[in-house]
Amino acid sequence: MLRPLFMGAMAVLAAGPAFAADPFFKGKTVTIITSTGAGGTYDTVARAVARHMPGHLPGTPTMIVQNMPGGGHMRATNHMYNVAPKDGTKLATIHNAVPLHQVIDGRGVRFDVAKFNWLGSTGSDNSGIIVWHTAQVKTYDDLLKKEAVLGGTGPGSGIVLFPKVMNAVLGTKFKIVIGYKSSEQINIAMERGEVEARAFGLTSIFAQRAHWVNEKKIRFLAQVGAKRDPRIANVPLLTDLAKTEEQRQILKLVSSPTALGRPYIAPPGLPAARVATLLKAFDGTFADAAFLAQMKKLKVDVDYMNGAELTDLVLATVNTPAEFVEKAKKVIPKKKRRKSKKKKTN
Repeated sequence: MLRPLFMGAMAVLAAGPAFAADPFFKGKTVTIITSTGAGGTYDTVARAVARHMPGHLPGTPTMIVQNMPGGGHMRATNHMYNVAPKDGTKLATIHNAVPLHQVIDGRGVRFDVAKFNWLGSTGSDNSGIIVWHTAQVKTYDDLLKKEAVLGGTGPGSGIVLFPKVMNAVLGTKFKIVIGYKSSEQINIAMERGEVEARAFGLTSIFAQRAHWVNEKKIRFLAQVGAKRDPRIANVPLLTDLAKTEEQRQILKLVSSPTALGRPYIAPPGLPAARVATLLKAFDGTFADAAFLAQMKKLKVDVDYMNGAELTDLVLATVNTPAEFVEKAKKVIPKKKRRKSKKKKTN
């Protein structure tokens, strides 16, 4: 059943063109929260948005970026839903796996993704499942027989969800180590030999770690997405590896985050006029020649997705037929909670 929604294109229709000159932002400071640590592609794009977007907002406010990593992206997402002021002065870019995590896991979730105002996205970005060149696992077939230690942040991240599903559905043998505070820490851990594998957005790989590819320091075992990325066209999608239709449907659901790219949200409950202003500003920013030139310089691919398109994709995830959601839940093992030990009293 579709959930009621008050955002995206609906807000534009409600607000109309009369709100184009909304004076609210004049003299204000707008914060973009990133659910990642500093240095990653989410952070890099957010800082570019913060540089160029003020010119597309009435009143040209100051715009800054605040990193809020933690809990597999749950900390920042919960903050945006429960704490952030509902006036447009706090926006966020959250991990694209958050809607899926709400549907099939739910740990740490104190929000409803269907109620956020989804503003826009850089567009779809496949993830690659990679192993370090010194690992014993050299191919996907090796991964069905040999263990590879994989680094992860928290349960809400695709860094953890994708390999978990591969283990449960396809029978791979990732040993998942959770606890790294950021994606960049996992990269360093791979270079140090602490872990051997990770899931990694392809844009981030080619923008931040191109030398890994050029110097053949990593191997691509699989990719997650709706279609193969031409840069690694010979690497199979998770859905290509399915042996049954049920496996394919589960892997299709789990692959849904990649279509969201790097999404931006505003809290629920904003005035319709404010949402309309923000949507227009995002459209303008991602069409800005100076912004696009900076993205090209940063080697970040942009295939802009507006708020209405983004909202549709999020709703498609949260409204997935229950039978496939339940099957997905069964194949993704949940972390066992430790039992508290009671101290004996004399």
